[in-house]
Amino acid sequence: MTIDKKAVAWIFIFFAVLTWSAIEPFDRITWWLEVSPALLGLVLMIMTRNVFPLTPLVYILILIHAIILMVGGHYTYAEVPLGDWWSELSGGTRNNYDKLGHLAQGFIPAMIAREVLVRNRVIGKRGWLSFLVLCIVLAISALYELIEWWAALLSAEAAESFLGTQGYVWDTQSDMMWALVGALLALVTLSRLHDRQIKALAIV
Repeated sequence: MTIDKKAVAWIFIFFAVLTWSAIEPFDRITWWLEVSPALLGLVLMIMTRNVFPLTPLVYILILIHAIILMVGGHYTYAEVPLGDWWSELSGGTRNNYDKLGHLAQGFIPAMIAREVLVRNRVIGKRGWLSFLVLCIVLAISALYELIEWWAALLSAEAAESFLGTQGYVWDTQSDMMWALVGALLALVTLSRLHDRQIKALAIV
């Protein structure tokens, strides 16, 4: 029986950050709301590991996204020190860590969607691939904004921490814009590498 060292390292990093994140978070309800997508993703990967293993690139991206969510869950997006440091450096007043989260919300799902579409041969003409990936990313981003709205309606106390609007009236629209930017960046920078890993996975 061979041990997949990369998988072990992935799991170790995931649970190490998750454990840190769960220790005295800023707000426990917000922590659950922010970390839930990472936990759901872990469950889905475990369930599909044997029937639909992903490329190494996508596994790494998913781990990065999970870490971003866990850090945001621990501090709440408006209080992450990295965002404060960037605000001081740029001379701004808003903590923009949430924009990093929404950039990742476009960047990582774009590659996941691309992998599923390519490997299942969903699209006959390759020219439609990027367009459909962008549509999927925007649909996910819009759904997440709706979930944020519903969560705010259900829990007035956690609303501000979970939404992270910080008084910005166009926060929802800018969140979706950053997700779109993230998806475009992913397609432009990683498509060739992704194609090579998909081919290598098919050979194995």
